[in-house]
Amino acid sequence: MEDWAELGEFYQEIKDCRKCPLWKTRTNLVFGSGSQRARVMFIGEAPGYHEDKQGKPFVGAAGQLLDSLLSSIGLKREGVFIGNVLKCRPPENRDPLSQEIETCKGYLYRQIEIINPPVICTLGRFSTNLILGREVSISKVRGKIFKLNGRTLIPIFHPAAALYTRANLPLLEADFQAIKQVLEHTQEEAVEELPEGGDEVAEQLGFW
Repeated sequence: MEDWAELGEFYQEIKDCRKCPLWKTRTNLVFGSGSQRARVMFIGEAPGYHEDKQGKPFVGAAGQLLDSLLSSIGLKREGVFIGNVLKCRPPENRDPLSQEIETCKGYLYRQIEIINPPVICTLGRFSTNLILGREVSISKVRGKIFKLNGRTLIPIFHPAAALYTRANLPLLEADFQAIKQVLEHTQEEAVEELPEGGDEVAEQLGFW
């Protein structure tokens, strides 16, 4: 499929990756899914049990919520790109380790380079910290808009956070409405400064 030509080639390059111990326990490397021409890219944390079994991102309960949120703003997952910081499931769905993120992040950066999305939405603290280049509280930066050399970054809660804490759901729904307004250019963007310490990562991602 022409729309996936370059991403498909990249997938073939990394599908048998053994750069960290996670390959020993994975069923499938979860590369990501969606359009190579996506205007918006969603970046989660890591595959879970169902994602590992199916080889696709966000196919469990959090994925169902994500699909519903996308639908609420007129988007389908086929028209966006959905990926994760890690491509393999951590055992027992534990948090990603710093060395695992360090090992795997280059794959994510390459996906961003190929897709070149105008808008990136980081889902939760791990992807937000990676892209911003420093430790931040997701509750403090969620819904804020960072404008970086023509690319828009919007950190939001991970859908799983709304499943665990229902009070987060209205906040997540509001963040998706903000995404819609950005895509439709109907919102007067309240642009935030890049948090201190994020310059190096921003440069790597072509933000500057």
